[in-house]
Amino acid sequence: MNDVYTSILQKVKIKGYKLTPQRKAVIDTILKNDHRHLNTEEIYEIVKELYPNIGLATVYRTLIVLDELDVITKMNFDDGCIRYEMNSETHQHHHLICRNCGNVIEVMEDLLDDLEKTVEKKYQFKIIDHNLKIYGLCKNCLDSQ
Repeated sequence: MNDVYTSILQKVKIKGYKLTPQRKAVIDTILKNDHRHLNTEEIYEIVKELYPNIGLATVYRTLIVLDELDVITKMNFDDGCIRYEMNSETHQHHHLICRNCGNVIEVMEDLLDDLEKTVEKKYQFKIIDHNLKIYGLCKNCLDSQ
């Protein structure tokens, strides 16, 4: 069991929520698939393989709890569904979203450091976080044209 998983379980337990096997499976699924940005139904389908009797409502409730505990981040890529990733960073990374196939590419570098410094100084505004989504065509879609 890794430190992130243990830390999440402790947060859940401290807040008085039960650590059911299904809830642990949802957490584990998000951790193992973090770079895939799974939506609720995708998480449900993966967990259902281990726990066939789990209901979609259980997954929804678990995601609500994890969001309340600031363990996950909701991501909206303008495709009609909310996706989730672990909230393990102090600053959000950026996302490149293909308008053709929907592929999401994570940009781990913080490309807005200089811009943030300029904005903070010019407007006397303390930036806490930002969210950048860039839309275009991925390499696979460009190659297939």
